Amino acid sequence: MSPILHALKHDLATLSPGERKLAERILASPGEIVHMGITELAEQCQVSPAAVTRFCKLLHFKGFPDFKVKLAAEIAHGDAAGADGSSYQDIVAGNPLAVIVEAMQANHLASIRDTTSLLDLERMQAAIDALCRARRVDLYGMATSSIVAQDFYQKLVRIGVSCTAFSDSHMQITSASSLAAGDVALAVSYSGETPETADALECARRSGATTISLTAYGNNTLAALADISLFSSSLEQGMRRGDMASRIAQLHIIDILFTGMVSTRFTDFIPKLEQSYRNVQQYRHKSALPEVEASAQARAKNQRNPLANEQKEDHEYERSDFSQ
Repeated sequence: MSPILHALKHDLATLSPGERKLAERILASPGEIVHMGITELAEQCQVSPAAVTRFCKLLHFKGFPDFKVKLAAEIAHGDAAGADGSSYQDIVAGNPLAVIVEAMQANHLASIRDTTSLLDLERMQAAIDALCRARRVDLYGMATSSIVAQDFYQKLVRIGVSCTAFSDSHMQITSASSLAAGDVALAVSYSGETPETADALECARRSGATTISLTAYGNNTLAALADISLFSSSLEQGMRRGDMASRIAQLHIIDILFTGMVSTRFTDFIPKLEQSYRNVQQYRHKSALPEVEASAQARAKNQRNPLANEQKEDHEYERSDFSQ
């Protein structure tokens, strides 16, 4: 099942009667929907064309045409995945290691593919532009999501962006309270319902910062709070979600954001990126130097006085023989 269809099925209980009719019709025959006009779908579901448009926007699409394009792409990807057996695979007891390796590869590739099919390039560009202009960037994430936030933090620091990643809920709120217009707060949560992260993003929005969310696709609290909502794929039902493929999908989005920022401000960021690389390489060289020098000195000493070294070895051998 595609991320769009999965989200529709998951949210059925929260939809209004008219929205539920549309969702059920789409779930029943998604392949037919991509060939329908908005009027035809509206008539079949006994709603107005405007209601169809509102429903598509509720799902974070620009309108019905945009919805059909993304749904058609997901259906095509799903058919291809079914043909080569690369759909999501769950953890199974007693699996041989070779099967586990193949399953992890299939899950990660499927996660990246599904996330890419969900990308809204206008939103991605808006997020990149906001991050490039930001005076300061706050990154929020709890538990596994904090790993994704930390990854982005380490990337941004290397290009000289003033940023901090917070995994402590109190520090998230404290920092969000001091943000202002011109700042950016980006919050990561797979479910989009982590209370601490949602509270921090709402506080950042009240402070005047531009807010960005990164969640699994679908309607959720964090996406509703954000000025710019970004989505990764939502995993198949049955997956032990939140720790594996979902993290890969979110890191895929982070890499796109970072690459987009560097590409946008190439002349500003590339020198800093190169300088940070050179400094780290120089530090690594200095850290290894004492060990290299000590080893070289020991070899030189042995070469200068090989007889003393042989006598030392003979003495150690005699001591060992006597102790026996």
